[in-house]
Amino acid sequence: MRSNLAPDTIRWLNGARSSLVLLFQGLLVLTALPDGSAAPAAQGSAERPNILWLVSEDNGPFLGCYGDPLARTPTLDRLASRGVLFERCFAQPVCAPSRFALITGMYATTCGPAEHMRAQGKIPSWLKGFPAYLRKAGYYASNNAKTDYNSPIRPRDTWDESSKTAHWRNRPDPKQPFFSVFNHEVTHESCLFPEEEKPLDFPSLDPARVRIPPYQPDTPAVRADWVRHYNHMTLMDGQVADRLQQLENDGLAENTIVFYYGDNGGVTPRSKRFLQRSGTHVPLIVYFPPKWRHLAPAAPGSRIKDPVSFVDFAPTVLSLAGVKAPDYMMGRAFAGAAKSQPNEYVFCTRDRMDERYDMMRSLMNYRYLYIHNYRPDLPYVQWMAYPFQARGYQSWAKEAAAGRLTPATAQFWGEKPAEELYDLVADPDNIRNLVNDPAHREALDKMRAEMKRRVLAIKDNGFIPEGSPLEGYEASRQPGAVPFERVVDLANLASERKAENLPKLTAALDDPNEAIRWWGALGCGMLRQQAAPAEAALRKRLEDPSGAVQAAAAGALAQLGHIDAALPVLERWLTTTNQTFYSVHAANVLIHLGEAGRPLLPVMKKLYAATANDTRNSPPAYLHRNLERNIALLEGRQSALVYPTFERGK
Repeated sequence: MRSNLAPDTIRWLNGARSSLVLLFQGLLVLTALPDGSAAPAAQGSAERPNILWLVSEDNGPFLGCYGDPLARTPTLDRLASRGVLFERCFAQPVCAPSRFALITGMYATTCGPAEHMRAQGKIPSWLKGFPAYLRKAGYYASNNAKTDYNSPIRPRDTWDESSKTAHWRNRPDPKQPFFSVFNHEVTHESCLFPEEEKPLDFPSLDPARVRIPPYQPDTPAVRADWVRHYNHMTLMDGQVADRLQQLENDGLAENTIVFYYGDNGGVTPRSKRFLQRSGTHVPLIVYFPPKWRHLAPAAPGSRIKDPVSFVDFAPTVLSLAGVKAPDYMMGRAFAGAAKSQPNEYVFCTRDRMDERYDMMRSLMNYRYLYIHNYRPDLPYVQWMAYPFQARGYQSWAKEAAAGRLTPATAQFWGEKPAEELYDLVADPDNIRNLVNDPAHREALDKMRAEMKRRVLAIKDNGFIPEGSPLEGYEASRQPGAVPFERVVDLANLASERKAENLPKLTAALDDPNEAIRWWGALGCGMLRQQAAPAEAALRKRLEDPSGAVQAAAAGALAQLGHIDAALPVLERWLTTTNQTFYSVHAANVLIHLGEAGRPLLPVMKKLYAATANDTRNSPPAYLHRNLERNIALLEGRQSALVYPTFERGK
């Protein structure tokens, strides 16, 4: 009978059997102690543990140890049985802002524009990647091989070695402690794009067995994406087995603390890039060998329910290494000598994803997920070049166009409510919005208050338009630069989309602060025709010093039918070469105008050709992608996404 396991996994299971016996024996000794703890053999000595990070990309906790009945992940299941499994670990919903949090111990939103996908955050001169502190303490630090930190943090200042060949084996002294990172890309979103799956050495998962979440349409294409993702999780498990075998072969397993985690949520639609649990919940398993068991937060085989965030990883590693974490870090150590009190909440953010702007913030605790959508006028799903290569998104779009969406599958395909509240226990798929349920009002009020406290405490730069001189850790903290409480209050007001708020939004248009004027213009645009009394004030903002304010005002006027006033402003910023982010702002407004933007088609085509050779994941490239989509729509080569019209968010 053919095995269902990957050959790499089989090799690891066979080759490491003797080593595993020794490990299990060690664990039996540990658990036999009356208090369930181990004697701190190395505590108080100069010896330090090795620390290994094994990272998989773009996956949620689709592992057997997390209760997934379809998962074929024996290596990680075994690691969890011998280690500590964290049930509630949450990342940012996309890789680059997540890596900023990992490498700094700070939220990307503190150093705008790092909160946006593929942006260079403006960091203070003193900010370092945390492996630099390990190196100063005598560690060898290697990274294989991702370095998209959304910041100018330089790999050569952070790592002894950062490349596709980086390895603990390359350290000059084999006795030197190491911190090594390996990224496994086999589960990455791009693995869903090829038409044909590469041959597997194990039977593919039966599509009929896949559970399709109720928020996704059950189509053959959606099932096919799920099958491929599960298959690639098995491939990743085999790669992890090979890496652990290397550790065994080098005689280092007994002195190495092993982390396994996913870098952001899964890859099927409404996962990656979004703040529902499917986009932020990731697996985290940490194995502590007997020698270092005293550093663990719980006994082997334990499951930790306390919420954990990526900002917690840097202080935790420093704690395990016996290195004091710098005061600027915003996370809490969840293991080691400096272990602190657990988090009550985990904070996640979503801002610009590639070429499309949006802004969402979320909080999670043991029971609830709260999401504030600061741009509820924008649909959840905006067409983006990269994710729409996947069959799942293409299939969902076809179902919407054919009018076959159900109330559950339509929730994610259209305009968003301003707020969402989900019971994570009763509704793990996050489809029943409890915002208007009186039974949960106390929880809602508490999380609203905590959200405001959190964004004010960290000086959330997402409330500042991308491209503004106000962005960045130091600029946004200059006295009087950004009146954050006023800005946040205005953004909350704008997101309500209530006509009664128009006087305050209109008054904001004359404020001396760019961020205030921007939210005033955005708020007027969200009101659409109800903002007609603000026309004169909006027209004044077409000559605003800020390109972002100009673009927002032009968008609001276009909503009122004043296309002739809006288009010259959008054209001006599209063709301004030294303000590329403001160009992306303008392109985002233009694409929502549809047919009304046709007079700019010749300009768009000329600019599209001029940006064809710009580098990937840069503002000119994002402008290029916006133009490509808009031109294709206006020329009839692509179809616009169709959104449902019935009420959502209940």
